[in-house]
Amino acid sequence: MQTLHFPHADRGIKDIGWLKSNFYFSFSDYANPAKSAFGTLVAFNDDYVTPGKGFGIHPHINMEIISIMLQGKMNHKDTMGYSTVVEEGGVQIMSAGSGLRHEEYNIGEEDVNFLQVWIQPKQQNIIPRYQQRSFPKSKRKNQLKTIISGEEGQEHCWINQNTKFSLGYFDAGHIIPYKFSPVNKCLFIFVVEGSIRINGTLIEKRNALGIWDTDNITIQTEEEAHFVIIETPVNQK
Repeated sequence: MQTLHFPHADRGIKDIGWLKSNFYFSFSDYANPAKSAFGTLVAFNDDYVTPGKGFGIHPHINMEIISIMLQGKMNHKDTMGYSTVVEEGGVQIMSAGSGLRHEEYNIGEEDVNFLQVWIQPKQQNIIPRYQQRSFPKSKRKNQLKTIISGEEGQEHCWINQNTKFSLGYFDAGHIIPYKFSPVNKCLFIFVVEGSIRINGTLIEKRNALGIWDTDNITIQTEEEAHFVIIETPVNQK
């Protein structure tokens, strides 16, 4: 098994007042050649947006864009005709495909905290699509819940890539085995709250670990922990 650490202290930081972004890969005006991507994962941003502020209408093309809402409430409007609200526990995906435009603002009374994740698509120039699901913490305690997959399903979002996202929310002392295909697959594991051990390696709050060259890991919760697992191709082959 090989690993790559993504320490909290090494993140790129952008603070423009209403938006505070923490970049785990090169993004915006933060450049780190050693961490420009991990497999098809090209952006992982831990973002905070103040009430009443947000992102005006802007374009995307040929990218799988995922938002995981950790706190607060944001709206979403796009040129496909969708107008929705995403709250804590909500997950939305945009397969930008041949092109779309969208906007999103903090419409609540507290700061929004969400994870913005970009995945390279499997196919180029597909018809754009949007999807949203809700995964409240109260309904997934001590479960590893699939929230996004490259396969269609009724209980998760699906995207244009052979990728799987899982959310874990466990009490202390749990041992969670995770098995995945070693063929062209890697894992990126991010701890939202608490701390976990992966095959003995401690990963604390807002730190991440990349893993490859294995087909299974064991996750142990050191304390109550909330974490995200992204299983994604190493490359497009």
